[in-house]
Amino acid sequence: MKSLIEIRRDLHRIPELGFQEIKTQSYLLEQIHALSQDRLTIIQWKTGIVVKVTGTEGKKTIGWRTDIDGLPITEATDLPFQSEHEEKMHACGHDVHMTVALGLLEKLVHKPINDHVVIIFQPAEEGPGGALPMREWMKKEHPELVPDQIYAFHIAPEYPVGTVATRPGLLFANTSELFIDLVGKEGHAAYPHQAKDMSIAAATLLLQLQTIVSRSVNPMAPAVLTIGKMSSGTVQNIISGQARLEGTIRTMDAATMTSIKGKIESFCRATEIAFDCDVRIDYGSSYYQVKNDETLAKEFLSFAEQDESTTAIACDAAMTGEDFGYFLQEIPGVLFWAGVDSSFGLHHAKLNPDEAVIDYLVPFIESYFRVLSNK
Repeated sequence: MKSLIEIRRDLHRIPELGFQEIKTQSYLLEQIHALSQDRLTIIQWKTGIVVKVTGTEGKKTIGWRTDIDGLPITEATDLPFQSEHEEKMHACGHDVHMTVALGLLEKLVHKPINDHVVIIFQPAEEGPGGALPMREWMKKEHPELVPDQIYAFHIAPEYPVGTVATRPGLLFANTSELFIDLVGKEGHAAYPHQAKDMSIAAATLLLQLQTIVSRSVNPMAPAVLTIGKMSSGTVQNIISGQARLEGTIRTMDAATMTSIKGKIESFCRATEIAFDCDVRIDYGSSYYQVKNDETLAKEFLSFAEQDESTTAIACDAAMTGEDFGYFLQEIPGVLFWAGVDSSFGLHHAKLNPDEAVIDYLVPFIESYFRVLSNK
């Protein structure tokens, strides 16, 4: 297998969108097949991969998950290994995530632990969502691959290398995309009574949507409903027959998400009646909350606090979303942040993680897995 820095840079050059990770999968398989195969079981699912390392005793199975897709962003880092794929970039650090997973795999192949380890290379985290269908496939087709506990990390630009942060319980929010299309009737500006104006309908609906969190959600239940984009019309003297609202919903519990969606649907039905139009809702990619197992998260933080190379932080929950939550919905585990000391944040075209996190994190995770395996 190549050096980990080489691997990270190779992967950074070939970002691909969800369920299109053909080159990425091929590259990962090439590195995996370069390792000793004595203890490995390799199974492909769509553009993802699951690798099982047979333990020396195999009393339980520990899981590690990495995401493998990129984002539809034009890179602006000017790095010598920047993206070769137009308008695509690893702007969320999945290239680093994959490299750490391969580094961990290499360590475990050379020196296996007592327990089995399953490493999951999951596609489509950024959308349309790969964790839920991959989890269900594993349960149905390969139950032997379903781990007893599962772990993952996400790069954190705001922390220095050597810092890990997480918390017991809720870490990331429930999230859902929101797309609303309104269809009425286009007409001349001089004859508004002959048209069905979707600019007015969309504007009215947008204002109504902004009352949901402030007037329909318990103020003790944090929630966000943001409309980030509104489009309608073609020219100044034509009444628009179509409009579109695009936004996001984020909540700290699943019940609040359900409640907000119900209220959105009520407002949309009312808009259809009030403006004599058709309103269609698409929730796009919806992710379940990331809720760490209380006991495992405390044990992880305790281990990190005792590690001389690590600064451990018990962080606050965030309104960010991650489809790793679908694994944690049924499997106890932990997601944690790992610092990469970048002045640019996640999903930024100039994000440039400090590669030193790779050489720090691989032995850190390996050590923790050995501790888990010796219990």
